[in-house]
Amino acid sequence: MGATGYRNWRVMQSYIDLLTPYIPIAMPFLFAPLAAGWWLQTAVPLWFEAHREGLLYAYLTYIVFVRFALLDMMLFYVSRKHKSIHLDLLQIVFLYLEITAVTLMFFALLFNLFGVFELFSYNGAADAQQLAAMQGHGLRLSLYISMEMFTTLGAGDWVPRTLTAMMAAGVESVLGFIQGGVFFAVLIYAHQGGKTGNR
Repeated sequence: MGATGYRNWRVMQSYIDLLTPYIPIAMPFLFAPLAAGWWLQTAVPLWFEAHREGLLYAYLTYIVFVRFALLDMMLFYVSRKHKSIHLDLLQIVFLYLEITAVTLMFFALLFNLFGVFELFSYNGAADAQQLAAMQGHGLRLSLYISMEMFTTLGAGDWVPRTLTAMMAAGVESVLGFIQGGVFFAVLIYAHQGGKTGNR
């Protein structure tokens, strides 16, 4: 790496160090593209319906990119810090809890925006009256399905109806699976770093 490349790398490191502590404050702004989706659905419903699948894929690409960027920034930040390991662990736990909550809500709102009953069909044991009662609770149902997918629980009561719904369910499951693995890896790394620092 040349002198210019090294300087650029140091500048990027300093930006990451500067920005990472503020990630929890910025998390709610990740929902801004969904607000634009609701505006499009209301303002230009015909256009929204015509571009429905493309929009859903765009949202999936967006959340995958953002999630991996956040996790990468957090891993980079934690790997460079040599202060109190207990403070780092606390920051890690809270950040991962917030990333989890944001991801669950993002997918719940996404399923609700594109119509949870259009994306998923019921495959459970509830009778017609219970199923009809669910119709008025799309957001709650979307959150339940999002939790099922994120935790890879897959109770089997709600199944994707379309290819885009299958993609959305798969993407959320992969994000949940990866996040759990990375979370434990970071905790182990931080714990080992603490032991090394105490020697």
